[in-house]
Amino acid sequence: MFISAEALRRNFAEVKAGMRPKEAIEESNRCLYCYDAPCIQACPTGINIPSFIKKIATGNLTGSARTIMDANPVGASCARVCPTEELCEGACVLNHSSKPIRIGDLQRYATDWAIKNEQRLFAAGARIGRSVAVVGGGPAGLSAARELARFGFDVTVFEARAQAGGLNTYGIVSFRLPQPISLWEVEQIRGLGVDIRTNTAVGRDVTAEELLNGYDAVLLAAGMSKVPMLGIPGEELEGVYDAIELVEGTKISLSPELGGRHVAVIGAGNTAIDAATCAVRMGAVHVEICYRRTQQEMTAYEFEYEFAKSDGVAFRWLTAPQRIIGDENGRVKAIECIRMKLEPSPDGGRARPVPVPGSEFVIEANAVVKAIGQKRHVQLIDQFGLAHSRGIVSVDPATYQTSNPRIYAAGDIIFGDGQGEAMVVSAAQQGKLAAYAIYKQLAAAGVSNP
Repeated sequence: MFISAEALRRNFAEVKAGMRPKEAIEESNRCLYCYDAPCIQACPTGINIPSFIKKIATGNLTGSARTIMDANPVGASCARVCPTEELCEGACVLNHSSKPIRIGDLQRYATDWAIKNEQRLFAAGARIGRSVAVVGGGPAGLSAARELARFGFDVTVFEARAQAGGLNTYGIVSFRLPQPISLWEVEQIRGLGVDIRTNTAVGRDVTAEELLNGYDAVLLAAGMSKVPMLGIPGEELEGVYDAIELVEGTKISLSPELGGRHVAVIGAGNTAIDAATCAVRMGAVHVEICYRRTQQEMTAYEFEYEFAKSDGVAFRWLTAPQRIIGDENGRVKAIECIRMKLEPSPDGGRARPVPVPGSEFVIEANAVVKAIGQKRHVQLIDQFGLAHSRGIVSVDPATYQTSNPRIYAAGDIIFGDGQGEAMVVSAAQQGKLAAYAIYKQLAAAGVSNP
C-alpha cells in the first residue's frame, strides 16, 4: 500500500490539540488551589501546581511557565508524556466529586505559550570556579546541567547523538511529542552557558580518564541502549526491526517502509506501543502486539494501551515467539509462536510465563519489531570502573554518588532492581537531586541557591 509524503506528515503530526485560551482560563478557575495540595506531592519533580494554574487564571503565563520549568527542566515534554492520571491528576481532590483538573493540558498550555513567545526563563548563576562533565544529554543529564549552571558551575554535556534531548528528542513518537518541544528545552539550558557537545561519545571522542582529570565531578546520565536479541532463529532475516531504531527513524525522516505490511511487535511496554502506532502511521495494513503475559502484567501505561487500540492495533496475550520464518529471498514472511500460561513464581514474585506444550501456531507477518526492553551501557560504565549490577549503576540513594565518590549517576542508567522509576519526570528529578548533591559537596561556602 503506497502512502504519500503528505499523508505521512499528517499521520505523524501531533494528535492532541492544545487548549484554547478561553478553555485554559475556565479550566484553571476550576482549581481549588489547595493548601498542602496532594497534586504537588504526587509530582516527582514537586511542581507547585496550584501556583502555576493560578498564574494562568490571572494571565501571568510567563510566571506560570517559569514555575513549571523551575521544578522540571523538561516540563514542556512532560506535559505531553507524563502519566498524569497516575500522578498529579490521580491525586486531585476533585476526583471525589466531579473530575480532576486537567493539569497536564494546563502545563502544556503554559509551556507552549513560552515556546511560541520565545521566553528565556532562567539565568545562570555567578561562576564559582567549579566544573562538571555530564555524560548523556537526556532528561536526567539536561536537568542536572540546568541546575548546576544556575548554581554557577561550568558545565559540559557530552552527547553521542547529533542532538541533545535523549528519549524526548529521539525515542517518543512525534505525534505525542514533536521534536521541537524537546529541542526548545535543550536551548533553554544551552542559553545558560552550558557547553553541549553533540556527536561526542565517551570512549570514542573523549576518554573517561580525560573527564576525571579535566573536571571536578562527573555525572553519568547515559540512559539505556538498543533492544536486545530475542534469542530465537530467524532474527537475521530482512524485515526484523529494533523498536528503538524504528521510532528514532521516524523522528529524523519519515518513510513509508512498513506500508502494506503485516507487522508483529514483540513486547508490551511503552516502546512497543510506540512502535506499533508508528507502524500504523507508516501504512501497515495490520499490526498486532504479542506479549507472553496478560494485559494485567503489561508495563505500558493504560492511556498508551487505549491509544493503540484506538489506532486499530490488535493484542495477542500469553503469546511468545519461537522462530521467525523467512521466504526464499531471506525476508520475513511469518512468525511461529507458542501459547503461554502463568504460574506462580517460586520466590513469591511476579508470575512467570511457561509454554503450553503442543500449542504452537503461525502468525502471518512480513515485518517483526523487537520491543523487549533495552540493553545497558555496560561498556561505558566499565570505562569509569564503577560498581554495577548487570549494567545498573550502584548509587548512594541520598547523594547519587557511585562507587567512585567523584562520579554521580542518574536516570535510566540507575533504573532497575527496585531502584528508581522508568519515567521521564523521574529521570528529571534524579538529575536535579544529583546536581544538588554535587553543589553541596563542591560549591564554595556562601554561594547561594539561585
